[in-house]
Amino acid sequence: MSTALAIKDLHISVQGKPIINGLSLTIKPDEVHALMGPNGSGKSSLANGLMGHPLYEVESGEVIFDGINVLELDPNERAKLGLFLAFQYPTAIPGVSLANFLRLAVSAVRGKEGNGSEDDQLIPMREFRRELREKMQQLGVDDSFARRYLNDGFSGGEKKRAEILQLAMLEPKIAILDETDSGLDIDAVRIVGDSVSRLVGPELGVLIITHYPRLLEYIRPHFIHILLDGRIVESGGWELAEMLEAKGYDPIREKHGTEREKHGTEKEE
Repeated sequence: MSTALAIKDLHISVQGKPIINGLSLTIKPDEVHALMGPNGSGKSSLANGLMGHPLYEVESGEVIFDGINVLELDPNERAKLGLFLAFQYPTAIPGVSLANFLRLAVSAVRGKEGNGSEDDQLIPMREFRRELREKMQQLGVDDSFARRYLNDGFSGGEKKRAEILQLAMLEPKIAILDETDSGLDIDAVRIVGDSVSRLVGPELGVLIITHYPRLLEYIRPHFIHILLDGRIVESGGWELAEMLEAKGYDPIREKHGTEREKHGTEKEE
């Protein structure tokens, strides 16, 4: 059975306003896709809709993964199936250490069966610590990082590294990175990009959502897609990133302007 994520003619609205308008995309394991587009094009709406955020209503379409239409599943069931979303703006949780959060998350996703007691439902501490230490070494993260409260007082770069550490520990089959480079300086972008690159492999497909090509210098995608008004209007290779770096989105808007106006008139009224 294929573990590809197949998005088919997806339509998503927010409070009755159409945001995603007939988007189709297939992401296979060992593939890195980049989804780029200007502000308001629907990138984050797609990410939230795929993971089941209640504010994002799927009007029509299918999202098939492991032979299952994930749109029929709750967010936690999508995570157990192997989908992961790294948030653009991770939430701080004072009083909860990153290590404790990760142990709870890993135990929930793996669905460990126990006798009903809280401790028995968690991954054994010795096993968890071994895995966490291995992943932190793989990503070049200091041991003290895990003892800090989740995202509390973290810099932008530290928040994103915590997200990537979650990705490493949860070991999903498809990871969606929603503007992981947002708010980061050049050094932080490089660190995050290098970390993600270490995790990409035959068991992991990645969708990177971003405005700018700079993150893609460190995570070279196999495919680049340009989103405009909730639709993919261009797909290609690295040449698209180079074009956007040199000319921005204006040529895309001009090229697809007539089509955009045809589809966007009602939405903008």
